[in-house]
Amino acid sequence: MAWLWILAGIVLLAVLLCRTRAGVWAAFGEGGLRLDVTFGLLRVHILPAKPKKPEAEKPQKEKKKKKPGKEPKEGTPKRSFTLEDGKDALRTLLPALKRALERTCRGIRIKPLRLSVVLGGREDPAAAAQLYGELQAAVWAGMPLLERLLDIRDPHIRTDVDFTAPGTAAEGEVGVALRVGTLLAVGFGMAFPALGWFLRWRKRCRTRPPKPEKEPPKTPGDAGMEHSAA
Repeated sequence: MAWLWILAGIVLLAVLLCRTRAGVWAAFGEGGLRLDVTFGLLRVHILPAKPKKPEAEKPQKEKKKKKPGKEPKEGTPKRSFTLEDGKDALRTLLPALKRALERTCRGIRIKPLRLSVVLGGREDPAAAAQLYGELQAAVWAGMPLLERLLDIRDPHIRTDVDFTAPGTAAEGEVGVALRVGTLLAVGFGMAFPALGWFLRWRKRCRTRPPKPEKEPPKTPGDAGMEHSAA
């Protein structure tokens, strides 16, 4: 009979955990990145980290000699992430993410959502203008879909291009809140597609030909030696 009470307690704890709300708040800009994490009534500040107190100087001890690590075997492929890998990830994961979010019935809340991106186009105005058009199209096409899948309250998204600026300037503030059960449901919905993409990517890395090593630039002395040899 006692095991029934234990089982009931475990089920009750699982239900309470799944109904607990967790969230992330992030802000970025010229002042750097700020990040807070909430779980229930608990709020934890992550970034920027608090400066550590200076410790009292301790007498230096002789450092032990580190054992030489294992050198990588010859022929071991180096894993790299290319643009084609990114496109394959989007084709694989976006439909799965959409299905998972549809099952949550707008159970993920986005508040606040404030983004500002100003593209710099001083070096290449044509490329900046093209990127600005693509960014505008992505915002206009993507926001209605996101608002249908997520609970987004009062979004503010601004995109612009400055042909006198050398680089891109971005700032914003984003807050995401959801229940733990919703997070688990999305994670389970994404697990198998993400695993399939990862296995394909690892296989491509094994069969991908290695990049040719760049030859060191020749010095004037080397060129003179070649002429004399000729």
